[in-house]
Amino acid sequence: MIAPDDEALEAAVGRDTANTALRQSVARNRRLHALHRLQDLAAEGGLDAEALLDKRAYRGGATR
Repeated sequence: MIAPDDEALEAAVGRDTANTALRQSVARNRRLHALHRLQDLAAEGGLDAEALLDKRAYRGGATR
């Protein structure tokens, strides 16, 4: 966990800017972690990409 000096942080960039940056960093790390889990699942054969790409399967079977 990052523990910045609050006074120095406020003086340098402002609390709102720092909070926004930290939220964005956390969100990016969550997305990266989810991507790695998905890659592991695909590598183990637990993801059928062809089924996901078949639009007929999730649109009720008929295409226009």
